[in-house]
Amino acid sequence: PEVINGRTHKATVVDLSPWVEYEFRVVASNSVGIGEPSRPSALLKTKAAVPVVAPTNVSGGGGSRSELVITWEPVPEELQNGEDFGYIVTFRPLGSTTWTKAVVASVEASKYVYRNESITPLSPFEVKVGVYNNEGEGTLSSISIVYSGEDEPQIAPVGASALSISAAEVEVSWQPIAWNRHTGRVLGYEVRQL
Repeated sequence: PEVINGRTHKATVVDLSPWVEYEFRVVASNSVGIGEPSRPSALLKTKAAVPVVAPTNVSGGGGSRSELVITWEPVPEELQNGEDFGYIVTFRPLGSTTWTKAVVASVEASKYVYRNESITPLSPFEVKVGVYNNEGEGTLSSISIVYSGEDEPQIAPVGASALSISAAEVEVSWQPIAWNRHTGRVLGYEVRQL
């Protein structure tokens, strides 16, 4: 609070964070200066409130075939606003109107894995992660696009040919596999000698 009249013996402190412990001191002042502070008050915890800060850095991807891996940055304790804090993960295939909702009841959680055999490799999903505590559900993050897990490539490279360079070396070449939902991201090739 601002400076209080000398005849006042109480003040209301505003703009405190919910579910945080505070202690207070009082100092007297006059035209000469400011005196010594009082001893601290007993610790006092403000009341709980619905959380208002959504998780950040919502992303994901990777995982195995038929998995959707969703990750986020956990909300710090001082922003959880109450007991029984957890996360609400919502997702839907891109273009769908129906959201799937999952509750992650761990305050330290930063990942959720959804497994379903009907998920095709590298399918895009719209994802939002929110928060809740004993007081209710809070804010959801903005939508992020996350891709489901990949499968091993289903197409073999074509046009393999070999050219003898020396008595101990052969150069092998092939057509690269174009990226698509069935091949995934080709990270490398393996040349096998038969």
